[in-house]
Amino acid sequence: MKILFSYFIFPGFLFSAFVGLMAGWVDRKVTARLQWRHGPPWHQNFTDIIKLFGKETILPKDARSTFLVSPYLGLLGLVLAATILGQAIFFEADGFTADLIVLIYLMSIPAIALIIGASSAGNPLASVGASREMKLLLGYELPFILSVVTVIIKSHGVTRLSEILIRQAALGSNVFSLSGGIAFVVALLCMQAKLGFVPFDMAEADQEIMGGALIEYSGIPLAVFKLTKAVLLATVPLFLIVLFLGRNTGPFFLFVKFIMILTVAILIKNTNPRVRIDQALRFFWRRLTVFAIIALGLAVFGL
Repeated sequence: MKILFSYFIFPGFLFSAFVGLMAGWVDRKVTARLQWRHGPPWHQNFTDIIKLFGKETILPKDARSTFLVSPYLGLLGLVLAATILGQAIFFEADGFTADLIVLIYLMSIPAIALIIGASSAGNPLASVGASREMKLLLGYELPFILSVVTVIIKSHGVTRLSEILIRQAALGSNVFSLSGGIAFVVALLCMQAKLGFVPFDMAEADQEIMGGALIEYSGIPLAVFKLTKAVLLATVPLFLIVLFLGRNTGPFFLFVKFIMILTVAILIKNTNPRVRIDQALRFFWRRLTVFAIIALGLAVFGL
């Protein structure tokens, strides 16, 4: 019963979906204010999801079976990641050895599910979106993993989230060291791509490929993808907080840190144009990877 409650209620599906949908509203509201618009009411994202659940699901003529399976695969994997992460934050005694490594794998499942679903749609624009998402995943995962490895080295090989939090509570947040600060910036920019935010939203670019990877989705499957993105918007910032800002994870400080990371992501989103996929790959492989390697080297020397 406890496991089911953790997965479906708190800190799993319902909690992470609520936080993510509210974070999505903050994104839309801040974006609107920056563009001198009023913005939607707080419940707009919830209303959109409910409306999608009531819409008809239209299957493309050439779609394969994985077209309908992939949205649920992405959501189930990500909710498990949110549950593991929430257990580490709110119940420090819970967790298991190397849950950090498991979490990295689980957070890549939504992108993989999107690639599989778009590739199964039988639409050339969806295939373009899937191709871009695949290349983007290959681009940002390397520097992202290197930034996580930097934290592991600074924690003397610890790969358990709760222990990383305990070490930071005793010794200070990782972000305030030279290597930790660089790794945090790298991870923050990788988060932008993992969330599909501008300038790395080329997989869904409406102006170019009319929704790209999601062009053929409607009804409940589209709602599931939207929910997955909401859960991801809650999970990834919390993951960065655990790794780099984990000195104090009380409710108030956790909220402040979450809003800070979300605000930075929104400002980056609204002050940069979309880049081409080749430009994104060069950015991640040539620049961010180099900085991630530098952070890794500094961590080895204790800096």
